[in-house]
Amino acid sequence: MTIKERYNGIVRWFGENMPVAETELHYENSFQLLVAVILSAQCTDRRVNLVTPPLFTAFPTPETLAAATFDEVYPYIRSVSYPNSKTRHLIAMAQKLLSDFGGEVPSDLDALMSLPGVGRKTANVIASVVYDKPVIAVDTHVFRVAHRLGLSDGKTPEAVERDLERHIPVERRAISHHWLILHGRYTCTARNPKCTECPLTDWCREFILKNTQL
Repeated sequence: MTIKERYNGIVRWFGENMPVAETELHYENSFQLLVAVILSAQCTDRRVNLVTPPLFTAFPTPETLAAATFDEVYPYIRSVSYPNSKTRHLIAMAQKLLSDFGGEVPSDLDALMSLPGVGRKTANVIASVVYDKPVIAVDTHVFRVAHRLGLSDGKTPEAVERDLERHIPVERRAISHHWLILHGRYTCTARNPKCTECPLTDWCREFILKNTQL
């Protein structure tokens, strides 16, 4: 099977069977999504969704968050991973939004990555979800699924991102991020992947190799 055939088969299956795929983070505007994605680093979306409603009530805008102290923000996010650094990042991010971007979440990737707590993955999520840009954010789920399926052998998230964007049509890139995340979260799990339930085995390199060796 060629790499083109593998990509075409997988993208076609998702397009036919999962035409709607969105982030599972709860948010009402771009600022809230930015906060939620920062909090989601090495933390489950379920946990973040429990934390953000009272956080957004207390700090609904960049202005209110920028004016907050560490001790005011920390109690709201103490149950997420790395709460100390994330508290500092959220406050500094809000302050920079105000000082450099007029309180608006920028669409440019470099501008997004200039914000405290925002790396390439977070920037790509915002750019694709909010601004519908043709980029693919590579988190641990996407990285794992891409390798297992045989979509990439990249050693870094950036290398996997380049491979995915090279082979996935521009108009499919934003939704492909969600397809791969959801597949990794519920089917191609890190431990005990549900191969017997997986609809992608016809194209999955790891599944094919394992069954060829039997």
